[in-house]
Amino acid sequence: MGKGSCDASADQGSSVSTTVWSSAAWLTEATGWLDDRLAEAGRVRTGPVSRPHLRPWGTVLTAPTDHGPVWLKAPGPETAFEVPLYGLLARVVPDHVLVPIAADAEHGRLLLPDGGPPVGDGPKAEDLPDVLATIVPQYAALQRVLAGHVDDLVRFGVADMRPATLPDRLDEAVDAIGRYLGRHASDDDRAALRRVAAARPAVVEWCDRLAGGVAPASLDHNDLHVWNILTTPSGRPRFYDWGDAVVAHPFASMLVTLGFLRSELRLTDDDPRLLRVRDAYLAEFADLGSRAALVPELELACRVGSIARSLVWLRAVRTEDFEQAGAFGRAPLETLAALLAESPFDLG
Repeated sequence: MGKGSCDASADQGSSVSTTVWSSAAWLTEATGWLDDRLAEAGRVRTGPVSRPHLRPWGTVLTAPTDHGPVWLKAPGPETAFEVPLYGLLARVVPDHVLVPIAADAEHGRLLLPDGGPPVGDGPKAEDLPDVLATIVPQYAALQRVLAGHVDDLVRFGVADMRPATLPDRLDEAVDAIGRYLGRHASDDDRAALRRVAAARPAVVEWCDRLAGGVAPASLDHNDLHVWNILTTPSGRPRFYDWGDAVVAHPFASMLVTLGFLRSELRLTDDDPRLLRVRDAYLAEFADLGSRAALVPELELACRVGSIARSLVWLRAVRTEDFEQAGAFGRAPLETLAALLAESPFDLG
């Protein structure tokens, strides 16, 4: 979804990328690039290259070296922005991300060091609120810095999901999801799309309120949960896997973070464990307003954030036929329908 497009040409591009990535010629060339970049960094590969992931939206290679594992990531055409994005992140917030060993924007690939295990590998589920409450302020600090680089982010191809764009994005999502479901759409599916489409005037009003809010637009990771936060040996978290990122109201980032907790621990919206994480995040924006003022802005940003999330889901599943998508086939619709859910943290 690099530019939010949902047309057929993007599907074709994903198919072509998969064919290229799976070829022996590409693997040989990519391995040579990896070895050359390691040599420039004073590292040596100590074992064979393996491929843990090959998906229509990207592929990953990994290899052992004398300085630990490395990862070569090749994003697809719609997420090619991730390569220059990592360069910006490394320049302005290096303590919060994995700093690439090398990057090749022309060929669309990154060479990243190992960032340690994801946070989700460690604590028990009931301890996650305490863990996340120590992490989300660092993510918020990253967003405060990146708010000054929004023009660069959009120029890289990060999808523009700022409040002013979301009514049109809603139209795009309703139309594209309807076309994707096609003959597989049930009567309930069609009714859900009609309800969402009919809510456009409310969405316009919500987005106008957000556009006049106190928090400036920034980078929204758009999938910020404990499996996309790495634990380095120093104990400092690193935020990872930016392929779903969008430019948006910063508070929309908490849709997945709080929605994940809500679902994982079966929490209500007023549960103190959920509020602890929310308030730890908002504390980094305390100079912009009181908590009483910031909370409604966060809830509204999370609610309309389901529009961007639905388009990200659509980008992932539409690379395959509906039948091949299996249980995920209706994820774009379910996510979009969460726009009208009782809780602003409902992930659909």
